[in-house]
Amino acid sequence: MIKVLVNGAAGKMGLAMSAGIAAEKDMQIVAACDVRNTGRCLGELCGADIKVVIENDLQKAIEISEPDVILDLTNPQVVKQNVITAVRNKVPVVVGTTGLTDDDKAELAVMSLENNAPVFIVPNFAIGAILMMRFAAEAAKYMPDVEIIEMHHNQKLDAPSGTAAMTMELIAQNREPHIQGAVNEKEKIAGSRGGDYEGIKVHSVRLPGFVASQEVIFGGTGQVLKIRHDSISRESFIPGVLLAIRKVQSLNGVVCGLDSVM
Repeated sequence: MIKVLVNGAAGKMGLAMSAGIAAEKDMQIVAACDVRNTGRCLGELCGADIKVVIENDLQKAIEISEPDVILDLTNPQVVKQNVITAVRNKVPVVVGTTGLTDDDKAELAVMSLENNAPVFIVPNFAIGAILMMRFAAEAAKYMPDVEIIEMHHNQKLDAPSGTAAMTMELIAQNREPHIQGAVNEKEKIAGSRGGDYEGIKVHSVRLPGFVASQEVIFGGTGQVLKIRHDSISRESFIPGVLLAIRKVQSLNGVVCGLDSVM
């Protein structure tokens, strides 16, 4: 039985993933943390058989419950400190929260190895999204001109998304950086051509109604290739979360991307 502590349990993602974890025979939620709904029963909030009261102190929750794995679904402002707390307590952590920089990951990698506590950073838990990124990386070898449009709900705090950032990194590994579009193009409104990563343009849409969608558009002579993935509901992330929880204890240091265990 894998004992799981869900950090950020009272958010929309946390509630959906808690219900998914509770349905598994080899997992048990032993603690939950959040600054919201402290003192409430997690099971009552997510409609599952989970008899755990939400705490607001991660360190205390770890000491009381002694989890095997921590699942972090909080926000970019606190994720680094949450991971540090998990690692210092020698608890493997699955990070579904974006916001960790390359410097953060390098620092955490050292701490992770010193404490024998793996850190599994997963920008997107949807299996289809992982395939979308793989296909995009392959297409970039043959069609180097590409732009990304990522669409999320209007409560998402960071832009671009972690999935878009990872997609750009994978594409950049398979093509040389270059300027796209007309060399003398001018933006009539600043930022209208999107963000730029090694010549790859990225556009972030934030609107009610979206969960998580991404379209990678490649352009070539006389043709356009579109690779798109849509998460219609948060339940699409449950299989990936379960896979990450089952695999994290066997990893070493900091590992990024669900594709590394698929």
